[in-house]
Amino acid sequence: MDLTNKLLQAPSSPGIYIMKGAKEKTIYVGKAKDLRNRLRSYFQKSAPLDNRKAKMVEEIRDFEYIVTENEVEALALEANFIKQFKPKFNIILRDDKNYPYLKLTLKERWPKLEVVRKIDKDGSLYFGPYVVAATMWEMLKFIERGFPIRSCGYSMDKPLRPCVQYQMGRCLAPCDKSRRSDKDHDLYIKTVNDVKFFLMGEKKELLSSLHQRMTSLAKEQRYEEAAQVRDTLNNIERAWESQRVIAPELGDIDVIGLFKEDNEALVFMLFIRNGQVIGQKDFFLKNVGDIEEIELISSFIEQFYSKEILIPQKIIIPVKAELTIEKEWLEKRSGRPVRLSYARGEQEKKVLNMANHNALFALSKHKDKRVDKTLLSIKELLKLKNIPERIEAVDISNISGSEAVGAFVVWEDGEFVKDDYRVYKIKTVKGIDDFAMMEEVVVRHLKSISEDDTEMPQLILIDGGKGQLTSAMKAMREFDLPVELAAIAKAKTIKSKTSASRKSKHEPDRIFLPGRRDAISLDSLMPMTHLLQKIRDEVHRFAITYHKKLRTKRTLRSPLEDIKGIGKTRRLTLLKHFGSIDKIRSATIDDIASLKGINIKTAELIKKSLR
Repeated sequence: MDLTNKLLQAPSSPGIYIMKGAKEKTIYVGKAKDLRNRLRSYFQKSAPLDNRKAKMVEEIRDFEYIVTENEVEALALEANFIKQFKPKFNIILRDDKNYPYLKLTLKERWPKLEVVRKIDKDGSLYFGPYVVAATMWEMLKFIERGFPIRSCGYSMDKPLRPCVQYQMGRCLAPCDKSRRSDKDHDLYIKTVNDVKFFLMGEKKELLSSLHQRMTSLAKEQRYEEAAQVRDTLNNIERAWESQRVIAPELGDIDVIGLFKEDNEALVFMLFIRNGQVIGQKDFFLKNVGDIEEIELISSFIEQFYSKEILIPQKIIIPVKAELTIEKEWLEKRSGRPVRLSYARGEQEKKVLNMANHNALFALSKHKDKRVDKTLLSIKELLKLKNIPERIEAVDISNISGSEAVGAFVVWEDGEFVKDDYRVYKIKTVKGIDDFAMMEEVVVRHLKSISEDDTEMPQLILIDGGKGQLTSAMKAMREFDLPVELAAIAKAKTIKSKTSASRKSKHEPDRIFLPGRRDAISLDSLMPMTHLLQKIRDEVHRFAITYHKKLRTKRTLRSPLEDIKGIGKTRRLTLLKHFGSIDKIRSATIDDIASLKGINIKTAELIKKSLR
C-alpha cells in the first residue's frame, strides 16, 4: 500500500482516522480537526511521537478516514468505533455495562418506582447512576417500607385484586377499582411526591409534608395511620443521618480522580447527587505508556459517557485543561449545559483531592492483587516460570458431535475479562473426538494470538484430563509462544470392581501437567483451588451456553431455508398462504406453483425437499 499518495489525497476536514495493521486489523482510532495534517504528523521523520505511537506507526499497513461535519461529530464517531473494535493502541475501558437507575414514572396517572438501565425522554424522573447496585436495592427496600407506592409493572387499565404488598401496608393498591376515587388519587400523588423529595434529598419539603399528614390524621382520630407516618419520619431522619453527605451545595456532580505511575493508571470516580455520595468506582488502565494525563482523561470521558448514562450538570476533572469539544459533545448528549473543568472553590477541590487520593490507593490495591498469595501458590504448584497474572481457559462442548464448539475465557486482575472471551465452531473434526476438537481450537486460538499481537496469557487452563492436555501440547508445537499449559479434571467417585467390597474411592479435582505422569490432587480448602475451579467452571458455562444457542438456532431453523433458490420472500409467501410446513407438504404441486414468484419447477423442488 502506497501510504504517501494516500496521505496527499486526505482532505483538510474534521473526521476520524482508522489505522490498520496486519490482516486489516484496526489498531488505532483517532479524531482530528484537520485529517490531512493529523495523518501526516504520524509519518514525518521529525514527528515528536511518544513511545506508544512510535510503536503503532511501525505496525501501520494502511489507514482509512471518515469525514464529519465538525469535531463534535468526529468525537461521537470515534467513541463508537473504539467501542466496536477495541483497538490495542487506544485506551480501553473494561467496564462497558450500563448502570441501574431508579425511575419514577410521573407521567402515569398512578406513577410507579422501578429499576431501569435505559434512560428515555418520557417525562419520568431518573435517579442514579447506582454504580454499586447494592446501594440502590437498599434504597428501594427502604422506600417500599416507608412509602406505599407501587413498584409493580402491571397495567392499570384493567382492575386487579390487591397483592400481598397492599396487605403488608406497602402499597395503596391503585390496581383495586374500589381504591381509585379522587381522594385516593390525591393521597397517592402526595406519596409519590414524598418519594421524589426523598430521592432528591429535599429534606425540608419531605419532612414538612409528612408532619402535616401526621397532624391531619391525628385530628381525624386515625391514630394508627398517624403512628405509621411518625415511624416513617423517624426512619427517614435516621437514614439521612447515616448517609455520607459531602456538601449539599455541590448538587449533582461527577468527580474524576487520576493517578498514573509507570505504564499504568487508575481513574477513580465519585458520583455525588444532591451533595451525597451515591457511588464510587475505579477503572484500571494498563499499557498507558507515556500518554499525557490530558489525553488519558479525554479518552476516558469519551468512552465512559458514550454509554447509556445520565450526565450531571458538573463534571470535575483532575487536569487544568479546556476540553471544549468534549464539553460540547456532553451538552449535545444531555440536552443541557454541562460544566467540564478543574475544581473551583474549596468544596470542589476537597472532593477532587479525595478522588485523586482514592485513585492512588486503588492502584496500589490493583498491584497487590496481581501478586497476591493465591497466584504465587498457583505458580509454585504448577511449577510455572512466571506468576499467572492473565489466565485463559478452554473447553469443548458437544452432544454426539453435533454443533460442536470450543470456548476460551480470560481471567485477569481478579476478574473475568468478558470482552476477550472467544468461541469457535469446530470445522475440521467429524463425529465425537474431544481430543481432536481440543487440538483444533487451541491451534486456531494461538494462531489468532500470534498474528493479531493480542495480550499473551501466562497460563492456559484446559478443562479436562491427560488426553485433552496432550492434544493442547500437540497444538502448541506450531507456535513459539511463552505460554504454559495445565489441565484440570473434575472430581469423581470410583466404585470398587470387586463384589466383596462395596466401598468406593473419591478422587478430588486433579491437575495434569506436561511431562508429569501422575496428577496433582487439589486441596478443596485452599484459595488457589477455588480460583482454578472458578475459572474452569466459567469456561464450561460459556462453552455450554454457546453450544445450546447453536442447537436452538438449528432446531428453530425452517426446512424451507435449506432449499436452494427459496429466499426470504418466497418463504414468507409460502407460510403466509399455507400457514405451516405440514400444510405445504400436503399441498399439490399445482397449488404451490399458483403462488406469485413460484413456477412448476420450483414447486416440484419444494415438494421433493419436504418429503
